[in-house]
Amino acid sequence: MFDARNLLDQLIGSGMSNSGRLSHALGPDGLQRAGGGLGDMLSGILSGGGAGGGALGDLAGKAQEMLGQGTDAVRGNYPLAIGGLGALAGALLGGGRGAVGGGVLAVLGSLAYSALSKQGGEQGTEAASVEDLTQKAPLEMREPQTVAEGEQLQNNALVILRAMINAAKADGTVDANEVQKIAGHLQQSGADGEAQQFVMTEMAKPMDTDGIVAAVDKPELAVEVYAASLLAIEVDTPAEREYIKDLAQRLGLAPEAVDEIHRALGVSI
Repeated sequence: MFDARNLLDQLIGSGMSNSGRLSHALGPDGLQRAGGGLGDMLSGILSGGGAGGGALGDLAGKAQEMLGQGTDAVRGNYPLAIGGLGALAGALLGGGRGAVGGGVLAVLGSLAYSALSKQGGEQGTEAASVEDLTQKAPLEMREPQTVAEGEQLQNNALVILRAMINAAKADGTVDANEVQKIAGHLQQSGADGEAQQFVMTEMAKPMDTDGIVAAVDKPELAVEVYAASLLAIEVDTPAEREYIKDLAQRLGLAPEAVDEIHRALGVSI
């Protein structure tokens, strides 16, 4: 079986995404934002201190610094940071080959943490230990520690991949030239034949929003599916707007969570 987390990174890099939204999520108005739940919770760890409450600063620069310390040392000192935002920034800086895999899944988990904190009315934490954060954060924000966790991440990534491809069909058209472009990029990025075949097969299938929604078994995955769908399309046609609105409702996302996802990705619908 192919690694669905790696395929998700490769698919994002293939052009089947709005790169501006990912950039926004990594910036000071996205997940770094003070008062944004995740920004407050992780600021202490990434800054080397114990108190939160401020923006994370230059995420890309911090990721480079952490990656330069060696993967084992970083994972020992910053298990959540290197598995989450640091992994994504490292993956982007390294052309999709960060020190820790699954960078896109990590940022989707980070979005889930931030959005569900807003939904639950939390305002962030002034001080939090690494252990506290690791317990509270979605599994997607760290490396799996057991076989069961690895299988769960694989299953979640598969659902997210299907959701992105499903969203791409929302306006009723899937351009054949774009499909070939994506296929070519996946091949160049090292995706194996099984992974490439998965993408091509999913693209050829009819829309299956019912199946996507039925596969979502927890609130965190609901946020990740919705956010990934926003990365897959521009939402600039009536059909896409209707699809995204319907998807949020069917996933059971509260307005506060939807607003936080839109804010983090810089989306205006």
